[in-house]
Amino acid sequence: MNNNQMCESDGKSRTGSGTGEYFITYPDQVLENVLENVLLFLKSRYDRNAVSLVCKSWYRAEAYTRSDLFIGNCYSVAPRRVTQRFTRVRSVTIKGKPRFADFSLLPQDWGAHFTPWVLTMASAYRALEKIHLKRMSVTDDDLAVVAHSFPNFKELVLVCCDGFGTSGLAVVVSECRCLRVLELIEDEVTDDEVDWISCFPSDGVTNLESLAFDCVESAINFESLEKLVARSPLLKKLRLNRHVSIPQLYRLLIRAPRLTHLGTGSFSPSEEQPQNDSSRESDYLSAFAACRSIVCLSGFREIAPEYLPAIVPICANLTSLNLSYANIDAEQLKPVIRLCHKLQVFWVLDSICDEGLQAVAETCKDLRELRVFPIDAAENAEGPVSEVGLLAIALGCRKLQSILYFCQQMTNAAVVAMSKNCPDLVVFRLCIIGRYRPDCLTGEPMDEGFGAIVKNCKKLTRLAVSGLLTDKAFCYIGQYGKLVKTLSVAFAGDSDMGLKYVLEGCTNLQKLEIRDSPFGDSALLSGLHHFYNMRFVWMSSCRVTREGCLNVARHLPRLVVEVFRRDEEEGGERGDFVDTLYMYRSLDGPRADAPRFVKIL
Repeated sequence: MNNNQMCESDGKSRTGSGTGEYFITYPDQVLENVLENVLLFLKSRYDRNAVSLVCKSWYRAEAYTRSDLFIGNCYSVAPRRVTQRFTRVRSVTIKGKPRFADFSLLPQDWGAHFTPWVLTMASAYRALEKIHLKRMSVTDDDLAVVAHSFPNFKELVLVCCDGFGTSGLAVVVSECRCLRVLELIEDEVTDDEVDWISCFPSDGVTNLESLAFDCVESAINFESLEKLVARSPLLKKLRLNRHVSIPQLYRLLIRAPRLTHLGTGSFSPSEEQPQNDSSRESDYLSAFAACRSIVCLSGFREIAPEYLPAIVPICANLTSLNLSYANIDAEQLKPVIRLCHKLQVFWVLDSICDEGLQAVAETCKDLRELRVFPIDAAENAEGPVSEVGLLAIALGCRKLQSILYFCQQMTNAAVVAMSKNCPDLVVFRLCIIGRYRPDCLTGEPMDEGFGAIVKNCKKLTRLAVSGLLTDKAFCYIGQYGKLVKTLSVAFAGDSDMGLKYVLEGCTNLQKLEIRDSPFGDSALLSGLHHFYNMRFVWMSSCRVTREGCLNVARHLPRLVVEVFRRDEEEGGERGDFVDTLYMYRSLDGPRADAPRFVKIL
């Protein structure tokens, strides 16, 4: 039966029982068929969720036509419920642990296991092509199930995941013959001493379009990698780990001139090549010059700064540059950044100092996203970037939409300037590393700065606050932050009233993350009216008691209320207060895989 016949048969014989019997089409069924055809063009999951709430007929049609599935919390719904409702899924995205797991605030064995999901999908979604996981615990056995269960599997993206090793990767790359995308991003990958790169099929060309393994700490077989790249004419994205040296990168660039996204690996000489050897410098320049299609550049692990000018030939075309692993100073950055006039995304270490950020502001007028990470996150460290750098960006990069800025000191004036000059900000995350630090010039709380952000940036959906803040700042957030969906609070706050302002005013709040702040039971209970509408609430090292958590659990039985300690001791309390509270909505009640140190109230 050809494709046309299959489609024709499906249109004539589909019934609710799936038996294939012919039936007479009634008006309601005709409308449902028309709706299904219309819904095939509806891609936004938010729009689809709205459609499914209209009536039962639309609910059925939406479920039948949904091919892309997004699960924002792996414990919000049971896998079996998902597969029973959505039967034609081809792409699945699942998020597991809360974000504060990235800061070692979540015990290692807390949960977020992929196993129940992949076992359920293996029997229900034989046509599955894509899996994207974030902060999930994935085993080698899970990867084997993926490799053996989905004949047309094409795309695996694992972000901040753990639990698997190179043996699991070997099974995936050897069995998934249609694989187009394999991206391992910030994962913890165990070295099983398996040469997984050599396990890609060796016959003919591959379908690979994207290969990223920069987080894999173990060495790879470079000869096999070189042959793989040569046999992958569709390859556009390649991100290498630190075991790939500059001479090896040169060899790969020669074989892959059509790359658009490149992660450079170590960007330092190999052991065989003396670091002061300039004999091949022109070769590296010519190699990058031959890859002018590159628009996204990252990597630079263990960088030798004197080699950075090798990227000059492609700077004019770059729209994204990630130097967040490159310990370079302003003088080393300037010759490169002054050529990046098209740059829209820039990640960098604060080692470039305010002077480096001023150079960015002078050149990158089209910048949309900036992230400045600390090279030393200690509270007593001397901060190389400050309000001076932020002010320069505010004045020079008027199109900025997203910023993450780590610093040791800040002023209200600089933040207010950013709110006025960058009104299109959607994400504003200012992380003042020292605890409860005021305006470094006036000694005043940072209330007016953050107040200006929520007042003037009308599109703001994500906000992270820090520094010395009073209830006034949180009053501003509750009053003006009507579109804020994610709020992160660290070492900030004055009293329970601050959190009350937020929970009562931020009607679109979905994710609330609070650590080391003075909010207690009264503040927590003020959100009872809104918790069912949120994805999760996280509070660690606050002033919430076990009794306060129990009150929430009694009032909201469909909300899962977990308490635990970071050191995995049972009980969940530290002194009079709960060490960590994690609450989330769930259609199927408390999870069955909670470890002994997690108490579900």
